[in-house]
Amino acid sequence: MSIIELLLIAVGLSMDAFAVSVCTGLSMKQVRARDAAIVGLYFGGFQAAMPLIGYFLGISFADLITAYDHWIAFGLLAIIGGKMLWEGLHPNEEEKGPASLGPRRMVPLAVATSIDALAVGVTFAFLQVSIAPAVTFIGITTLLISAAGVAIGKAFGAKLQSKAELFGGAILVLIGLKILLEHLGVL
Repeated sequence: MSIIELLLIAVGLSMDAFAVSVCTGLSMKQVRARDAAIVGLYFGGFQAAMPLIGYFLGISFADLITAYDHWIAFGLLAIIGGKMLWEGLHPNEEEKGPASLGPRRMVPLAVATSIDALAVGVTFAFLQVSIAPAVTFIGITTLLISAAGVAIGKAFGAKLQSKAELFGGAILVLIGLKILLEHLGVL
């Protein structure tokens, strides 16, 4: 997998976290660099951990489904990307209250925004991606994008949330399609 493909996957995966980070920034009275770093660390840490878990799950049963791995990779990425596209087109208006950055609020948000990365980790196992650099890259990318999302949310408001989900979803669907077309010999 090329560095460009990995960057696109990292950006695509981070869009859910970015959207939540923007909302977090919206609900904060004051945004400090420390607050943006805390949000980035939660989201980046979970975005790095989930594909690692998925990778090891994928390795444990990869031999059983090697002939179908490209279809599975395409299906997982298309479902995840499609879900993100749907959410971008049909935003869920949640009640805005003051943002807490404690574990009670942030861990569930970090888990919820990184579930799709678990499936990507399974895909990485099928594609025999070098996992350590991949999860490090995904984690750092998400950390930076999420930290920026907090500041952007404070500065620009809710207008960016659905666009981020649309962008991330489109990237994941297109990468899934590319994987499928490569394995079918079209590309």
